[in-house]
Parts: sequence; C-alpha cells; structure tokens
Amino acid sequence: MGSLKNLTALAFTLILALVFSASGLAQDYVLGEGDLLKITVYENDDLTTQARVSGDGKISFPLVGDVSVGGLSVHETEQKLTKLLSDGFIMDPQVTVFVAEYRSKKVTILGEVNKPGLYQLSGNVTLIEIISQAGGLTATASDTATIQHKASGAADGGAYISVNLKNLMEKGDLSDNKNVQDGDSIFITKSGFVYVTGEVQKPGAYKVEDGTTVMKAVALAGGFTDKAADGRTSLIRKVDGKDEEIKRVDMGFIVKPDDLITVPESYF
Repeated sequence: MGSLKNLTALAFTLILALVFSASGLAQDYVLGEGDLLKITVYENDDLTTQARVSGDGKISFPLVGDVSVGGLSVHETEQKLTKLLSDGFIMDPQVTVFVAEYRSKKVTILGEVNKPGLYQLSGNVTLIEIISQAGGLTATASDTATIQHKASGAADGGAYISVNLKNLMEKGDLSDNKNVQDGDSIFITKSGFVYVTGEVQKPGAYKVEDGTTVMKAVALAGGFTDKAADGRTSLIRKVDGKDEEIKRVDMGFIVKPDDLITVPESYF
C-alpha cells in the first residue's frame, strides 16, 4: 500500500511539473511552415485573425500586410506585431499569439515503444510526452533512450543524448526529461535478458540491469527450490560465437545479456 501511495504521489508531481511549465514552453515555441496562428489585439476585435505560416515563413495580418515569423518564437512574434502596429496604426497595442495547430515540427521514435513512428510536436514537447504518444514502453524496453539531433551544435552541445529511463520513469528525476526538437530521432533499445533454469521457483527470462549478479537473477526467478544444489550453479556465456561454461559460479558474479544460469538438482 505504501509503495502504491508513493507511485501515485510521484505521478501527481510529474503532472504538476508538466502543467506549470506548459505556458512558458508555449511562448518559447519556434514557429515554422504549416503552423496555424490565432492572433488577437486587445479591444480591437476586428483584427482577430487566423493565419497559417507559409512555406517562406510569412503570415498575412491586417494593416501591416505580410510579416516574416518563421524562426521566431511565439513571444518574439507578439513583440514584432506589437511594434508594427505601434508604427502609426494603434496606440499601445496588446497582441496575443496562440498556436491553434502545430504542423511544422516532427520527431521520430523507434524501438521498444508500442506505437513507433513519426509524431508532430505540439509546442515544446518533452521525452515523457513523446513516449506517452507512442503508447508507452514495451515490456522488453531497456533503461536507456538515445536522442539523436538532426544536426550537431545543439544547445546541449552534442548530436546524441543518452537518457536514463529508470531515473526518469521510476524515480521521477525530471532533469532527464529532455525537450525534444524538430527532426530528432529517439531510439529505445531492447533490454538484454538472462535465462535462469533448473531448480528455481520460476524458470524463465529476466531483464538484465547494470550490476545484476547471479544471486539477483536467481532471486528474480523466485529463489532456489528445496531440491537445488546451489553450490553447483553454473553459467554459460557465448564468447566469440562459442559457449563457455563457468562451473560453480560465484553468486556475486555479474551477468550479461543472453547468459544462461543453470541450477542443478541436489543428489540428496
């Protein structure tokens, strides 16, 4: 019950963090081709306009004509329109720009998600939101996501970012909840598995994490049965295409993906 309450509290915290950051992120969104804008000017209802950003990054607005907004943020667009309207048209205009449809930014997510594919970015979107749009992680997803930017020289200083999904999804470490950018490709790799067979309660395949030991793998398999000869546990690992067996393997030995752990039956 306590762990359920903790998970509920963590989920609530994540939702609050996303909600409170949404308005600021919307103002930072960079406009591009296909975005549909709703523009209003306070106490000037006749200037209320919906305009789609053209292929050359322009919109048409009453009084001022064509305005280049491609590459500008929502906030910068508001400032630009305010300045243009102030130049002999309206005294102290208060301009608001709202993105009614986002069409210019796209990101690809592939690998261990339930609905891999191409997704449009509705404003400034985080990694958690894209994973959610893609139907969440599969049961075989690893603990690592790799974000590949379309070009190097990004704000974070590199073309690739590695994200620890366990810290993000289970521990709620929002420092790993990166904003994804137009043209990004996100890869969720498949987790490695270790196979446990013989005299354990639940023989099967179990997900390998960094530092997983033989003892932890056996514990994941429900522990030894009453018939287990735990002192004669062996491990088979494929090395250069050949199976190599470690007999009487130490319980603290670190396993790798595709290792096979066998627990024999006791003679007595």
